[in-house]
Amino acid sequence: MGNVANVSIRNLKIQLGANTVIDTLDLDVQAGEFVVLLGPSGCGKSTLLHSIAGLIDVTDGSIEIGGEDMTWADPKDRGIALVFQSYALYPTMSVERNLSFALRINGTPKAEIERRVNRASEMLQLGPLLRRKPAQLSGGQRQRVAIGRAIVREADVFLFDEPLSNLDAKLRTELRRELKQLHQRLGATMIYVTHDQVEAMTLATRMAVMRGGVIQQFGTPADVYARPDNLFVATFLGSPAMNLLQGRLQRDGERVRFSTPQLDLDVSAYRFVREPTAADVPCVLGVRAEDVHIGSRDAMNGNANGHANGHTQGTVTLVEPMGNHRVVWLDYHGVQIASIDQDKTPVAEGDTVAFSLGDAHISLFDEGSGARL
Repeated sequence: MGNVANVSIRNLKIQLGANTVIDTLDLDVQAGEFVVLLGPSGCGKSTLLHSIAGLIDVTDGSIEIGGEDMTWADPKDRGIALVFQSYALYPTMSVERNLSFALRINGTPKAEIERRVNRASEMLQLGPLLRRKPAQLSGGQRQRVAIGRAIVREADVFLFDEPLSNLDAKLRTELRRELKQLHQRLGATMIYVTHDQVEAMTLATRMAVMRGGVIQQFGTPADVYARPDNLFVATFLGSPAMNLLQGRLQRDGERVRFSTPQLDLDVSAYRFVREPTAADVPCVLGVRAEDVHIGSRDAMNGNANGHANGHTQGTVTLVEPMGNHRVVWLDYHGVQIASIDQDKTPVAEGDTVAFSLGDAHISLFDEGSGARL
């Protein structure tokens, strides 16, 4: 097995022609971590991965792997293994020959090649396929062979560039689980690029959400999901996306309130990252769909103004069944609010329903900069 290496990137800048793809980026990946780079197409995540691999020259900054400066090292000297979206298998060779090809070229002893190929094929259940040619394999099996080819190299760092995006949904889910188990067994450092948030949330020990060549937030999936650093991260993660309400933040002695013309919510318990200096500031409140709780009309009774304790009313515009839950969409004074309803509250389109916001889980953002307050 290779050594488990950390990866340290400092002030990285990458220009392709006149276009700055990545600008002064820092990233520290600890040894044995599974870090996912997540973001929309064109955000620079693949460019970042390819620069770690040595496939793209950096304009400025440094890349260290396992404590050694690898900024200008050849790809083959970096102790990395790369798995692409396309499998790039040799069509005329059997699976076994595909797995052992790089080792044979490097003059690795026969017994060692056999040990590594057996280990990889056992991990990925490739044993029955070793004699087959790539044309006789399914897409999922081919991608397993491509991953196996990376494993036999016993690299210090594994780099994955959207390896599952060519597969259908069911296979993606299966291979995702296998990759996670593989990481647990290998204990290797893995850096994985995807635009699929479910993949990122399930695989990562930490994830970096990127936009425009800049890391917007780097943290555990649970943290990034629950406490997004800005409006971009808040709306990029989660399905349906985080509900947003525009209003004002008002101080009243010790109390802090978020208010719109229709809503008045006590947010005094909120943990501010940065306290607004003014007593009355425009602000955006974000709340996840699972923290919007729907009640029936009865919940409104005895609630004369219709919004005490954050209870308020909306009209159901759409109900989306999702199997184990439903997404209920409400029209609330022209704003669409999504609620994930586990309880299967009997509601139909056109109903007026009471709903409340779980104020323990809200996020507040500065309206101008989008930064978390």
